[in-house]
Amino acid sequence: MTTAVVTGLGITAPNGLGTEDYWKATLAGESGLGPVTRFDATQYPSRIAGEVADYVAEDHIPSRLMPQTDHMTRLALTAADWALADAGIDTAELPEYGIGVVTAASGGAVEFGQRELQNLWSKGKEYVSAYQSFAWFYAVNTGQISIRHKLRGPSGVLLTEQAGGIDALGHARRHIRKGFPAVISGGVDAAICPWGWVPQIASGLMSTVDDPARAYLPFSDDAAGYVPGEGGAILLVEDAGSARTRGATVYGEVAGYAATLDPAPGTGRPPGLRRAAENALADAGVTAADIDVVFADAAGVPALDREEAQALTALFGANGVPVTAPKTMTGRLLAGGAALDAATALLALRDGVIPPTANVTAAAGHTIDLVTEAREAGLRNALVLARGHGGFNAALVLRRHG
Repeated sequence: MTTAVVTGLGITAPNGLGTEDYWKATLAGESGLGPVTRFDATQYPSRIAGEVADYVAEDHIPSRLMPQTDHMTRLALTAADWALADAGIDTAELPEYGIGVVTAASGGAVEFGQRELQNLWSKGKEYVSAYQSFAWFYAVNTGQISIRHKLRGPSGVLLTEQAGGIDALGHARRHIRKGFPAVISGGVDAAICPWGWVPQIASGLMSTVDDPARAYLPFSDDAAGYVPGEGGAILLVEDAGSARTRGATVYGEVAGYAATLDPAPGTGRPPGLRRAAENALADAGVTAADIDVVFADAAGVPALDREEAQALTALFGANGVPVTAPKTMTGRLLAGGAALDAATALLALRDGVIPPTANVTAAAGHTIDLVTEAREAGLRNALVLARGHGGFNAALVLRRHG
């Protein structure tokens, strides 16, 4: 069966712009969480976020694209440019229909949409941008990446919130197995504006703690909800034979993937996260004993943390595998979160080091080996877990290549 490998990474994250800056900050435990600056959040109960600092769109995006793109899409285009450059791929040299684009989304470009609706309400319809017809759309990142690089291969978008980045990579692997040489995949999101903020507050899952170092503490006795963030990662998924032929550097193999849906509340049936993990391991042809590190979903909500810790203990045994959640330094990035975790896991496999879960001491009731300081380790296989709001579960096994 055709092997799908990752040959390029592009990262835009709250604690690092670009792959190596992000990785250096993450290993050092440097957080990108802080008070919201993209809008006035002082009147809202939640006021902490992970914002991508020092990003100047005009330095990365052509002027003609500025009026028709949201902050989210600009970050995605930048990450895609970096992933292609990192992979060393010249899209002009590949078959016209050779490269596809599959990304993840949550609610689309809500900041752009909010601005145009405000113009409609306050000024009138003639002040609404014609670009509103598509700039808000949940598939806009896929579309703009495809157009910018003239990519006509199979494309799509997955709307499974935080699980979407893994689902997109799973679909990318499916296209590779069908014979396409490469797929741009992953997820980038940005919803730090009132229109993106209020629905998250309404979920009841957001932290209302104002101290950035204490606001998002998954698996801790002090867990009080999650902190949203913006950014994510775009990955270049490629056929291993194609990568080998052109001498590309390989970060790792997309070895196993699975997704499940939680049962309806009140049915008494167990959550689907453990089953997703088990199915991903089976898909990769490995057992729990072969997994060297788990990148946890880390909801930051006590009941959800307990469910995940129980699933990990049932699968690996008490303290049976190192578990980490570097998203404590970025926040949960909606559709960008699992893609960033996958990229982080590939960097961990490359360098033989597990990044830390910042600011957290695991609760005594959770029998997991939570990594709270960077830990050197011989890493062969990593398991990445994600859960999206609405009951989505996804699991990905990444394997060091060679």
